[in-house]
Amino acid sequence: MTDVLLTHSYHLYFDRKQTRKMQPYPPLGTLYAAALLRDAGISVALFDTMLNDPEGGFQSALEEHRPRVVVVYEDSFNFLTKMCLTRMREVAYHILDLSRRAGAAVLVNGSDASDRAEDYLRMGFGCVLLGEGEWTLLEIVRHLLKGQMQALPRIPGLAFLDEKTGGFIRTAGRPPMRDLDLLSFPARDLIDVDQYRSAWKTAHGYFSMNIVASRGCPYHCNWCAKPIYGNSFAVRSASSVAEEMRRLKYDFGAEHLWFADDIFGLRARWVRDLAVEVEKLDAAVPFKMQSRVDLMTVDNVHALRRTGCAEVWMGAESGSQKILDAMDKGTRVEQIVKARENLRQEGIRACYFLQFGYPGETWQDIQKTVELVRDTRPDDIGVSVSYPLPGTEFFERVQAQLGEKTNWSDSEDLAMMFQGAYTNEFYRALHDALHALVDSPNSRKARIARRKHSVGDPDKLWKHVMRLEQTCRNSRPTVLGGLANEKLVQLQTASPAKSFDEILNILAS
Repeated sequence: MTDVLLTHSYHLYFDRKQTRKMQPYPPLGTLYAAALLRDAGISVALFDTMLNDPEGGFQSALEEHRPRVVVVYEDSFNFLTKMCLTRMREVAYHILDLSRRAGAAVLVNGSDASDRAEDYLRMGFGCVLLGEGEWTLLEIVRHLLKGQMQALPRIPGLAFLDEKTGGFIRTAGRPPMRDLDLLSFPARDLIDVDQYRSAWKTAHGYFSMNIVASRGCPYHCNWCAKPIYGNSFAVRSASSVAEEMRRLKYDFGAEHLWFADDIFGLRARWVRDLAVEVEKLDAAVPFKMQSRVDLMTVDNVHALRRTGCAEVWMGAESGSQKILDAMDKGTRVEQIVKARENLRQEGIRACYFLQFGYPGETWQDIQKTVELVRDTRPDDIGVSVSYPLPGTEFFERVQAQLGEKTNWSDSEDLAMMFQGAYTNEFYRALHDALHALVDSPNSRKARIARRKHSVGDPDKLWKHVMRLEQTCRNSRPTVLGGLANEKLVQLQTASPAKSFDEILNILAS
């Protein structure tokens, strides 16, 4: 019998887009929790849902380990988990049902559970671990294993239902950790590393693993949900991160790394220290990470290159300063251009996250974003539409418009949840056309996109966008604050453009 069986609800094959990409990573957050419990002398097992079917596989894990406690501990470093996808919520409820039938106490931690704590409790979870959950988990598991349920109200960071009244109870908040070096490295021995290696090698020809150097983000973009760490930020020591990189390189055979931090390289001195430590240990491995355009200074980028950085994903969001300001992004369009150039000079791939449909965005603003992409030529892009999640200012502003569907089913959903300037069909066409602009015409990614959308070349995608721009406009789009009186600017096309270059000239005019 095992004390605790840990699992999570993200299953790659329930997400169409991520299945095609085939870039699976182990659940770091779950593995950190496992390491902490083991350090405390608690026996732990893991069912890793990423590549293993939860429909039948989890039942087998229950029978094998016969746990006293099951914890659905989501990987808070996986941006897909933060999206609170409904398909994965269904998996969590399925795990709950099987675990209760097996007689185990069932706990849950994650972005969706923190946002919807009472919903999860009324479905049958014994407790929701709110926010950053490791120390809360350790404390409650110790009490559960001793049968001390009366201690729950004294444990910070919990939500549960009163046994007598059924009322919802939330205990005092638990402050986020400041010293991350107190935690052991993730318990990667609990995962099937060969399973991940095979998936990566088959799809991409190399093996990538994930790592995290920090937790949280102190910036205040008004659409960014932060149910786990809030606006806190804590970073591990450079020496600890370099040592973990060394182990991943030499002990696990990682040929590439993904730093899953919300924001990497926030402190310039820390980046320089990391470069020194990595060089000292010969720990450099090509890696990708995400950061902000205003952090990609000449000195920072040079230090990143020394550490092995090969690819940076930046929250560019928009080529319109008006939209960046409305988002409280705190960056300037010219900083995007400069960041791209600084990365180019060091031979580091520069990639943009782009977001369309933010309230107040017009066709003119969209053109500015397309022009930014055309002129700076990022190496890759990720295109999404504004997605309201609980706990954000953005959500509060559009909440009245949200219907029954308040979350995407998977990461390819790309559905507008509120009344944007255009309908879903337009934004999906824009997504495809922008990718056609960035992807090399002969790349594997471009060929897949052309097969998927049954088009022979990018010209057709852009001509489709131009047609939809006029037919998919919403008559009463959502506007915010000072944008309320702004008239929507629409580009009227007198005749269809005949070539891709001509279309781009129209869009940039």
